[in-house]
Amino acid sequence: MINSLLGTKKRMTSTYDSRGRRVGATVVEMQPNFITQIKTTGSKDGYNAVQIGYGTKKSVKKPQLGHTKKAGLDTKIRWFKEVRIIEQNPSITLGILRPGTGIKLDQVFSIGDAVKVTGISKGKGFQGGVRRHGFHGGPKTHGQSDRHRAPGAIGSGTTPGRVYKGKKMAGHMGDVSVSVKNLEIVDLDKSKNLLVVKGAVPGASNSLVIITKLGTVKGYTPPPEEKLSEEDIQKDSENSEKQKAGDLEKPESQTSGTTEVKEDAQG
Repeated sequence: MINSLLGTKKRMTSTYDSRGRRVGATVVEMQPNFITQIKTTGSKDGYNAVQIGYGTKKSVKKPQLGHTKKAGLDTKIRWFKEVRIIEQNPSITLGILRPGTGIKLDQVFSIGDAVKVTGISKGKGFQGGVRRHGFHGGPKTHGQSDRHRAPGAIGSGTTPGRVYKGKKMAGHMGDVSVSVKNLEIVDLDKSKNLLVVKGAVPGASNSLVIITKLGTVKGYTPPPEEKLSEEDIQKDSENSEKQKAGDLEKPESQTSGTTEVKEDAQG
């Protein structure tokens, strides 16, 4: 099946993990994702993938509307992303999936899963080398009155006589795709479509994030099932006895009613 779904980052909070430790967590809203297109190796695409759509907005361009109508959807979908299918028999999985079907978060994720979260980081604007790359800066004494945060020399001499590509310098910081691996799912709310992920997640509030299931957290043990109290056990036994008694009385009443009808018919 699909191992990735789309969601929106909502807020940060604190909760307790499986070991009882209080940790910071991020709440991600994950409404049902809709399958909008299926790509196979036998088609013109040449690879196996599933395109999923998420979110809505007021104005959508006509090509997007036509694309969603072709999948049998009437909603105005905002985001489209592809999810690769990596399995031994992807044809079986692709044969089960159909365009227009919705996938809920509990069908893919569960508490204790290790996930990778990908999002667009917050934009920080133009920043210097100290803030952008963690440079230590120049000396603060011996006449260095205005060179504390200067980048220093950037060239490498007469040969090659130029600045190498990728040199760490001042520039635009943030607003790039960032992935954080091995985050733990500590809570899941099916009714409200909320997923609580341990730790921080890249991106601003209400921004799109892609959550991919990697496996189960190492050493995770599910919490023990809650045991019923003696009062609850007695109530359950009483209810079951009442139901059995009612089931035994029903056939007698039904048979007596049928015999009366037959006698009336003969009379």
